[in-house]
Amino acid sequence: MPLRDVRSWTIIISALSRLGSYRQALHLFTQMLKQNITPNHFTFSTVLKCCAGANELGFGKSILGSILRSGACLDTTLENSILDLFVKCEAFDYATKFFQLMSVKDTVSWNIILSAYVKNGDLEKALGAFWGLPVKNTETWNTIIDGHLQNGHERVAMQLLYQMVKRGPPFTNVTFSISLLLASCLANVYLGKEIHGQIFRVGIHDAFIKNSLIDMYCKCGQMHKAMIIFKTSNQYVSASSIVNGYIQNNRLKDGLKVFLFMITEHGKIDEYTLTSVLSACADAVLLTLGQLIHTYIIKTGHEPDAFISSSMIDMYAKCGRLQSARLIFEQSKTQNVVLWTTIISCYASHGKGTETIYLFETMVNEGIKPNEVTFISVLTACSHAGLIDEGCRYFGLMKDVYGIEPEVEHYTCMVDLLGRAGRLGEIKGFIYENKVSHLSGVWKAFLSCCNLHNNVEMAKWVCGKLCEVDPSAAGSYVLMSNTFASDCRWEEAAEMKGLMKEMGVKKKPGQSWIQ
Repeated sequence: MPLRDVRSWTIIISALSRLGSYRQALHLFTQMLKQNITPNHFTFSTVLKCCAGANELGFGKSILGSILRSGACLDTTLENSILDLFVKCEAFDYATKFFQLMSVKDTVSWNIILSAYVKNGDLEKALGAFWGLPVKNTETWNTIIDGHLQNGHERVAMQLLYQMVKRGPPFTNVTFSISLLLASCLANVYLGKEIHGQIFRVGIHDAFIKNSLIDMYCKCGQMHKAMIIFKTSNQYVSASSIVNGYIQNNRLKDGLKVFLFMITEHGKIDEYTLTSVLSACADAVLLTLGQLIHTYIIKTGHEPDAFISSSMIDMYAKCGRLQSARLIFEQSKTQNVVLWTTIISCYASHGKGTETIYLFETMVNEGIKPNEVTFISVLTACSHAGLIDEGCRYFGLMKDVYGIEPEVEHYTCMVDLLGRAGRLGEIKGFIYENKVSHLSGVWKAFLSCCNLHNNVEMAKWVCGKLCEVDPSAAGSYVLMSNTFASDCRWEEAAEMKGLMKEMGVKKKPGQSWIQ
């Protein structure tokens, strides 16, 4: 174009913004300024949206400075763009102050500040602002419901959803998607069916909604209903959902049938499905099938990401092929904390204590920060290998150096570490010093150690503590009964079994599986 005015520049910048090419749009805006073209309100609004999308808070602030210096009048649309920039870049203090300074606040303004409160985890303020709004559109309801769902308040989210139904704002595809996710999280098939009925009445045929429906029925264990939707859908993504659903519901054979159908019909499988099937092979110790999938990944030219590589490593390790697992790890292009944790966990589960510690130290030396799962594997390895001093040192490192607050699994590992070494007296002090006497897991580990060393008196005391914390745990009664029996105290063993019967506690029968 020989002549490009502000309208031409704004149209191309806006088009790039809609496509999500935010940085390219910002580059064009810089070129526009160099050619002495003065932006208008719409240009500024679009560029601020690009700054929010690209997380460029500094660039956004400089644009705001330009607007103020030029003496341009800030209308509500432009102010909303500035507010949205602060919220999406998580500059919540700026967002709150700017919102208070706004003379005119429309529904969009309130929706943006609501999302700020939700992102910041301040649900009390979010609810206060929500109920104070005179007009609540569908987006407002979506924001508050999704905010509670994302922050783990599913019951409140469900109450808000029913309030939304009563008050009448129409559902959008986003509302249906959030509602189905809520039903999935609660495993509430009745709520899911109500939403499904509404989708059917409205006549929505969106692929994403169908996939959400399949996922909801899978999470609720209603595989036959998920299959009905799958069979009436031509969407490829639905096949992935149904495979994962069968695997989640421990119906591996049916999942593999659909997986075979996907290969024969489509030829290509997405990474998410491959990860799920590999994980299922690992849990069921299906080495041959796992190797076939590994071959399929190589033949189809899939570039294994961290999750596929992690699943393959886990599969080979659980099938007893530790060297194959190590080889995949070494061949991986990106060795992030996920892959390091997986290989460390594999060596720990095989009782390779020294090798586990070597891998952990190598990971740290390469500048990769371990997470809480990494430390569980390291502490487990130390416990199985009898490395007491090393285990205590890593437990201290976790808190003091990496700032990771120990959870029940870490405390259980420490109890097991001390117990296997026969230091039962130290365990009592450890439990009370760390204020974890309310956790049944640590007492179960303690009782198991007492049984290992045949310390009947200590076991009786621990069993009493465990019954106070978790009176319905069958394992504690069985362990205590076995401890008495191993010491030939048959009457007390029988009493323990009688107590189980009296309290209605039942031991789940063991199962064996032959491939």
